Amino acid sequence: MYRFLLTPRWWGINLFVVLAIPFCVFMGTWQLGRFEDRVQSHEQAEKQPDPSTRAAKPLDELLPVDKVTSGRPAVATGTYADQFLVPGRELDDRQGFYVLNMLRTDSGKALPVVRGWLPGSATGARVPAAPEGEVTVTGDLQASENSRSDGVNARGGLPGGQVGMISAATLVNLVPYDVYDAWVTLPEAEAGGTGGAMKPVPAAAPEGSGLDLKAFQNLGYTGEWFVFAGFVLFMWFRLVRREAEALRDIELGLVPEDPAAAPEDPAAPAPEDPASPDRDVAGTPVR
Repeated sequence: MYRFLLTPRWWGINLFVVLAIPFCVFMGTWQLGRFEDRVQSHEQAEKQPDPSTRAAKPLDELLPVDKVTSGRPAVATGTYADQFLVPGRELDDRQGFYVLNMLRTDSGKALPVVRGWLPGSATGARVPAAPEGEVTVTGDLQASENSRSDGVNARGGLPGGQVGMISAATLVNLVPYDVYDAWVTLPEAEAGGTGGAMKPVPAAAPEGSGLDLKAFQNLGYTGEWFVFAGFVLFMWFRLVRREAEALRDIELGLVPEDPAAAPEDPAAPAPEDPASPDRDVAGTPVR
């Protein structure tokens, strides 16, 4: 009864099933592994002491920024140069903007420093002036932002003196000197000036170290791949069963093998002959 499984048509179906199910299981297992890695990273981050409580180190010793050095206090010495405002940043459920200054170091490169946060719109805002002369700053180290970072404006079109993303790739096009691929936020923002007191911007957790939406997306994708594998197997069994039942009905004579060869119903009226005496040459009934 199941010899039909060896026909060319069913060879194609069987090959698809044999390849699809292992692929779905592999993809589901891979997504599950990604979710478990994020959970493990989150647990390890919780066991580690707060990076901001660790001893400050020179900036160059903490670069490049990774999950271990992100949030660590970094020390840098230089003079403040260009200033930018970063609009659309939320703090304490209020909309405002960051005050960002470029600290030019002795190496010739500049370190972006977020001196603080102010409420309101960045357009036309008056902010406290940066300290003059050589200064030494100690701030929590952060990796350059990207289009997936919270609060980032990647659309562009901002007024002069404003940037939507704190990134070396963005800032290097606005200043005539090299920029570190990192930035720091001062734990104690400066106060005073005509712009009022600025609030310190807390350091963000390193990307991929917490149970964020992406982690639960990996878990959801895991379920989808396993469900799809089960669906493929279910549909294969359903097709096999339907084909077997159709062949069984043909063997039992319940369904003719060739519908065109089915016997005529004797109770059905016979078709009229167009050439009968009651019709003319064109086949029209004679009245």
